[in-house]
Amino acid sequence: MTGKRYIDYSSFIKYTFGERVQKVSLNIGFTCPNKDGTKGYGGCTYCNNSTFNPEYCSPQKTITEQLQEGIAFFSKKYKTQKYLAYFQAYTNTYDDIENLKALYEEALAVSGVIGLVLGTRPDCISEELIDYLSELSKKHFVSLEYGIESTNNATLKQVNRCHTFQETIEAFNLSRNKGIHLGGHIILGLPNETKQDALDHAFRLSQLPLDTLKIHHLQIVENSILGVKYKRSPEHFKLFEMKAYIKFVSEFITYLRPDIVIERFISEAPRDLLIAPDWGGFKNFEVVAKIDKYLADNNMFQGQNF
Repeated sequence: MTGKRYIDYSSFIKYTFGERVQKVSLNIGFTCPNKDGTKGYGGCTYCNNSTFNPEYCSPQKTITEQLQEGIAFFSKKYKTQKYLAYFQAYTNTYDDIENLKALYEEALAVSGVIGLVLGTRPDCISEELIDYLSELSKKHFVSLEYGIESTNNATLKQVNRCHTFQETIEAFNLSRNKGIHLGGHIILGLPNETKQDALDHAFRLSQLPLDTLKIHHLQIVENSILGVKYKRSPEHFKLFEMKAYIKFVSEFITYLRPDIVIERFISEAPRDLLIAPDWGGFKNFEVVAKIDKYLADNNMFQGQNF
């Protein structure tokens, strides 16, 4: 037993694989339909993909090169482990299916790689792709990680997601019961969302066939549309301070379905790109420890109010 008051990702990995498994991030040079003009321009208002690309990730390198460099980096710390090829930057199902197959299969051919994690959008999948991934899942671990971001259509429109929550529901329905692990990503504190709006996310997310969920607070970063707006009018933004976020996210998970694996509570943007909020340089694990303590001190746990 971990003593956690929620289903944590490390325990899920250990239970699923029986050993340590590390994601290795990839950047293949994809784009998004709200950046290339298919649906819109400029991308999501909060987004700067540089905030989560490790140094070894470069679209100028092949998938094999990126994976081998990533594996070499992580193997210095842990000698015995397996790896998941994490197609992370931008929308990693947004291409011709034959091109996608070649990319995914190149990744799976690298020694030590036992599966795929594909970051994508709900409006960038097809039945043909799901059927292909379903076949892959018979031999490999396959995860689709959908950027949900909000369950509120007004918010999705405001941050230029260029898709609706109904499209998210449809994507999950298309993907369910196919042998594919289904993940989601939600941002708490997006512009103009009230506390009740944010708590409603927990209810709506719990209706989806989610296996894992990544949660984090809104961060304003350089080279994003929100970054420009914040510098002009910071008074228009209500961002989470650390103590308030710890209290809120603890309450949030009490409304979440109790069997959803919580993969992440926060995201840590690089200090040179972060504009606000400034939490004093606390690391992810330090904030998670504070969340664990708050849950224990207040006798709160995942699914308590579900």
